[in-house]
Amino acid sequence: MTALIRTLDKYTEKCTLCPRKCSINRKRGEKGYCQAGYLPIVYTYFLHKGEEPLISAGRGSGTIFFSGCSLRCIYCQNYKFSHFIKGERITEEKLAEIMLELQEKGASNINLVTPTHFLSPIAKAIILARRQGLNIPIVYNTSGYERVEIIKLINPLIDVYLSDFRYISSPLAQRYSQAPNYPQIAKKAILEMVRAKKIKMNSSKTKKVLEQGVIIRILVLPNYVNEAIEILRWLNEKKVLEKVYLSLMSQYQPYFLAKKDPRLKRPLMPEEYQKVVSFASSLGITKGWTQEEPQERLAGIYFKPH
Repeated sequence: MTALIRTLDKYTEKCTLCPRKCSINRKRGEKGYCQAGYLPIVYTYFLHKGEEPLISAGRGSGTIFFSGCSLRCIYCQNYKFSHFIKGERITEEKLAEIMLELQEKGASNINLVTPTHFLSPIAKAIILARRQGLNIPIVYNTSGYERVEIIKLINPLIDVYLSDFRYISSPLAQRYSQAPNYPQIAKKAILEMVRAKKIKMNSSKTKKVLEQGVIIRILVLPNYVNEAIEILRWLNEKKVLEKVYLSLMSQYQPYFLAKKDPRLKRPLMPEEYQKVVSFASSLGITKGWTQEEPQERLAGIYFKPH
């Protein structure tokens, strides 16, 4: 694993960890698009029961929310700490302690939310925690805006990829997340995740937990039902749907700057969501989840710092 750490440090010293490729030296305190620096900034961590059932099974997912992000989604639920840097900057040793603390409390896994820009110290913390007894799966909770090279590099450390698939249209990705290359980047990243992680369940009779595999989340946006349908169509054409769990999310609310956008300033209508669910059903999807009721409690704006 020392070779992995050295490689991640090189990516960080001329930062190309994410598709933005800012090429700044974050180990020296320089800040790129994510505005994050080097050591991880944790906004909060706790046992999260609001994730997908195979992630939050039992007492909950040991979720760690990192501050900063490589996207600028105008409807971000977590904008308080993803758009703005808030939280506590901690060492790799402290992060390892947090992971072990969550395991001690009964976490089904360690759920790293938006971790890409802190990958080097996170990797060090995982290795350190493993040496000290961490034995639950590591979940990489991502927007899908990931470089294939980085995904291949961290595969030995990660058990489950929990990835969004936000857009299949470049103009939409630019308008709402300042990332016109998002569709091309996410497609490649997701295909690599699926190649690397075959579905594997735990053998416990008391709780069903995903020990290895990929979950793809699609947040259905108001007025953009066809975007979600085209994402599903692409996943089906690439034979991805048969190899992953699918989470169709209806929890969209016009958070943050979305309130000012003429097309995103309202909640998702039930009939819009149902069109996506119906199309997914027509594809014969058998593994995954829908959200039939609004779930505002899942939104990051309700999280309190630890």
